[in-house]
Amino acid sequence: MILKVYPENPNSKTIEKIVDVISKGGVVVYPTDTVYSFGCSIHSVSGIERIAKLKNIDAKKYEFTVVFDNISHISQYAKAFDNQVYKILKRHMPGPFTFILESNNELPKHLRNNSKTIGVRIPNHSVPLEIIRQLKSPIISTSVYVESEVIEYTTDPELIDERYGDKIDLIIDSGYGNTDASTVVDCTTGNFEIIRQGLGIFSI
Repeated sequence: MILKVYPENPNSKTIEKIVDVISKGGVVVYPTDTVYSFGCSIHSVSGIERIAKLKNIDAKKYEFTVVFDNISHISQYAKAFDNQVYKILKRHMPGPFTFILESNNELPKHLRNNSKTIGVRIPNHSVPLEIIRQLKSPIISTSVYVESEVIEYTTDPELIDERYGDKIDLIIDSGYGNTDASTVVDCTTGNFEIIRQGLGIFSI
């Protein structure tokens, strides 16, 4: 199923339908300020396993990004960060960035990794932010794009539907997506190391 949601003014009733799907453990494809992404509730083990199967990855080893609607909510799952890190987060988010922080024990066990980190993101896109606000919980994010495959289909919700429509619960159509992923910055070493250069231009 495809639901059209206009980012300029997301319809509240439509967002409620999306939230209902996610809250019941469903898997969706949703827009961000970079690429379209697979998503589900942070608490849905079955949803995460379904996404891992679609991406052909090991759910127990893959480091999923967690998407929030504001910085204060990040502290629920990340260890306390200093003032410099806070300023960096505030300067770059919402925006096309993923920041790697140290996770705390509140992060669900099925998302914990050997490095004890969490990738956090606040996209500059009204649709996922409104979904998270209504859901009152962060969501998982991993790009629809699969390496070594043709990338064009991942920007078009109609083509995504042709590819994955029978394998997921919902596709949110907010127009054509971007082909560039987020810029990933590691904040755990104190040096703000760029792990992946994407759409965002990082500055200290």
